[in-house]
Amino acid sequence: MAPSWRVGSLGLPFIPPLCSLTADLLLAGRRSQLCRRASTGPAWVLLPRCPSTRQSSSIRATAPLSLCWPLHSSDSLCFSSNRSTGGKMSSSSSSSSSTSEGQGRPKPKSLLRKRGSLQSTTSPDLCAATRPKPLTPQRSLPVTPVSVKHSPIDLRTSMDGKYKEIAEDLFTRTMADSDMRSAPYEFPEDSPIEQLEERRHRLERQISQDIKLEPEILLRAKQDFMKIDSAADLELMKEMSVDTVDDGFKEREIPMEREYQRVSISGEEKCGVPFTDLLDAAKCVVKALFIREKYITRSMQSFCKTTSHALQELGEKPLELRVYDEIPETPVDADAPVHPPVSETHPYENQDPKNMPADTGYGCKMVDGVIHVYTKKSPMDMSTELDLPYPDLKEYIGDMNVMMALIINGPVKSFCYRRLQYLSSKFQMHILLNEMKELAAQKKVPHRDFYNIRKANTHIHASSCMNQKHLLRFIKSAMKKYPEEIVHIEHGRGQTLMEVFESMNLTAFDLSVDTLDMHADRNTFHRFDKFNAKYNPIGESILREIFIKTDNHIEGKYFGHIVKEVMSDLEESKYQNSELRLSIYGRSRDEWDKLAQWAVKHRVYSDNVRWLIQVPRLFDVYWTKKQLANFQEMLENIFVPLFEVTINPQSHPELHLFLDHVVGFDSVDDESKPEQHIFNLDSPLPANWTEEDNPPYSYYLYYTYANMTVLNHLRRRRGFHTFVLRPHCGEAGPIHHLVSGFILSENISHGLLLRKAPVLQYLYYLAQIGIAMSPLSNNSLFLSYHRNPLPEYLSRGLMVSLSTDDPLQFHFTKEPLMEEYSIAAQVWKLSSCDMCELARNSVLMSGFSHKVKSYWLGPNCSKEGPESNDIRRTNVPDIRVAYRSETLCEELNLITHAVRTEELVTIDEEDSLSMAPLPGQH
Repeated sequence: MAPSWRVGSLGLPFIPPLCSLTADLLLAGRRSQLCRRASTGPAWVLLPRCPSTRQSSSIRATAPLSLCWPLHSSDSLCFSSNRSTGGKMSSSSSSSSSTSEGQGRPKPKSLLRKRGSLQSTTSPDLCAATRPKPLTPQRSLPVTPVSVKHSPIDLRTSMDGKYKEIAEDLFTRTMADSDMRSAPYEFPEDSPIEQLEERRHRLERQISQDIKLEPEILLRAKQDFMKIDSAADLELMKEMSVDTVDDGFKEREIPMEREYQRVSISGEEKCGVPFTDLLDAAKCVVKALFIREKYITRSMQSFCKTTSHALQELGEKPLELRVYDEIPETPVDADAPVHPPVSETHPYENQDPKNMPADTGYGCKMVDGVIHVYTKKSPMDMSTELDLPYPDLKEYIGDMNVMMALIINGPVKSFCYRRLQYLSSKFQMHILLNEMKELAAQKKVPHRDFYNIRKANTHIHASSCMNQKHLLRFIKSAMKKYPEEIVHIEHGRGQTLMEVFESMNLTAFDLSVDTLDMHADRNTFHRFDKFNAKYNPIGESILREIFIKTDNHIEGKYFGHIVKEVMSDLEESKYQNSELRLSIYGRSRDEWDKLAQWAVKHRVYSDNVRWLIQVPRLFDVYWTKKQLANFQEMLENIFVPLFEVTINPQSHPELHLFLDHVVGFDSVDDESKPEQHIFNLDSPLPANWTEEDNPPYSYYLYYTYANMTVLNHLRRRRGFHTFVLRPHCGEAGPIHHLVSGFILSENISHGLLLRKAPVLQYLYYLAQIGIAMSPLSNNSLFLSYHRNPLPEYLSRGLMVSLSTDDPLQFHFTKEPLMEEYSIAAQVWKLSSCDMCELARNSVLMSGFSHKVKSYWLGPNCSKEGPESNDIRRTNVPDIRVAYRSETLCEELNLITHAVRTEELVTIDEEDSLSMAPLPGQH
């Protein structure tokens, strides 16, 4: 039975054209020709809306016409709304026999075998009735392999044996010219259409009305608009409109959105590249994902579960990981409040070192840049070495060479570029079809909106976490409250705060925001040196030391007070959280103790804040000043205290308390500085690095990762929480910074250079690596706001979030994170759903505990797909979460299915690639 007429996704009724009879006759006459052989040009066919029986490529000649698309013999675009199967967004649709008189003759099966046929789950063309029926994938998971698991998978590519030469050549070229050439792939901005905007606003108002009060005619119109096909669904909507709000968080039940418009691509050669290129590219992508999984799981960081499941289906042997007992954690109830319970006691109060965990008696020392742990403090040799996973430098260099070769491989770049283009276009189509439904789902949620959902500022530096006006008020207040307090030692004589300002011929009245001169301006663009100078109030480094340093004559008293004021503002806002970065330089062994004593003494703590430790890459500066003899000494100053406090918490009691609120490490500095050295097996070991040249970025990152990995296993063995690596990466400089970040880091900050590297961008998408982006910061330093790739990353499905970086330099308001969201929404026309998705991403990639995230996002936040989402807490519609999950599964299935294909059918050279299962294959 032909489907009935209905209102379209944009609210426009579909009217059959006057020539529909002619089109039907044309379709009937052309079908046999299409089935025999594809014509040279596309045949324009008016497609009906796919009914719930899931028509395949065959089209009924009598069906009413609704959409017009260019249709090739091997491709068809189908907008389906299949409720019976969950409306799978996948490259498949079951074949159904057609009774049209214009059915073409079946294509005879060729007995020959052709190398280029890929098995998949798509319907091949308009003649699909004569082909084998495709497999039906599950909604949110990759398709089950057609054949049994192959172990091991053959991942050999045409570049095997050449990785080292290719990588070294690329390193050399990047040192000479940091700008890598790649195909541009930017989309033109959409032009708004006033009439469609007006109609959209009218429909939004219509949807937001209460269904109970609407007349029957309006209900029927809404039923058509929302694509509701049964009375049962209408009853469900009526039930959903009934308020059942009571005290606490027991708000009305919001059922998961079961149906939305999915875009399904069927046909042959759907990836747009030749099969041999697809196979080579898929192997390269899978190889890169296996490399990342190995390093991330070895260091006890989190790897995307969906990607991990897809890789496991390839039949590879599971990684040999050390299994530790799970730390018991009370599960969060589904009706729990959105705010986690607050501890009645301050975490730094009444902590007696005697009540801390006991000393294990272990010893530790650094060997070739990596700390080794021993069961006895003496002797510390191989016989007493603790069994922990110590990273292998040779293995890492080899994996880096493989990755460097992959990102410049031509066919791989073409494949990844096309997939990224496809993801962008698919998201635009999703918005066209489902934007109204997403908005309707948000409006059904009581109380929740963008202002009262959780947002995490995942990239912000503590020394600039306040805005200029806040710092100015604090300086004036300190001058009035503590004028006679000695704050600085000059030539052996103490200086009071008043004397410091008198030496500058300044009074409290003279100070203004313009006098401080700490805001970045047009003069800081591509001038990181000038930007660093902006940290000095009034251009005086002495004021920076007094007010925004933790280690000074007053033991960071002023800095502690102003950070606590920022924390108070966050607590007042309720829904904003920050991960502030504090510096450890590696110049002396007591830096950790001083930092911990600053936090504990001044009680610098908030439930809304966690700490990251940033390590500036300034070894060359310290070496020139004779503060360090070699690079290993810097590593020892950074990591030995952490091992000591893990082995015996009573040896550093304040540090033990402070580390409970530290989530990871960051690596910071100007990435655009030229690197004079290539990190390879010929590089000096840290103990032998005594040159004035700074080690390269990947050198810093590897040794940070290596020591953090050993530390994590030691801490996990003791029942303490572990750390993650989240460096500044891809803000400027050469592309290989992003390669190091891909292999070693759980998340990164900035990631601007991914726009120039399609292979890496696709890999970051498949691995769902968090990217904390700061457009206002980039606008003042490296990239104009309108060229920022954040909206492009978001549309393609990368795990991106908004962050502030340095509010002192870039923001004006009391709530810099809201300022960042506000400007992004205005400039890029982000919808409410987009903003809530960014906020949800920020919480997911943050370092807050799983239990806290369960309160903020829902008790199932660690699961996959729409089940992980609780719209009552996140205000993100299940439609958007389902779309992201299903699209990721499709992409993973595309590459893993290509790798699984070993025996390929060989048919006529003129025939297209068959995407159906082979006859007789189980």
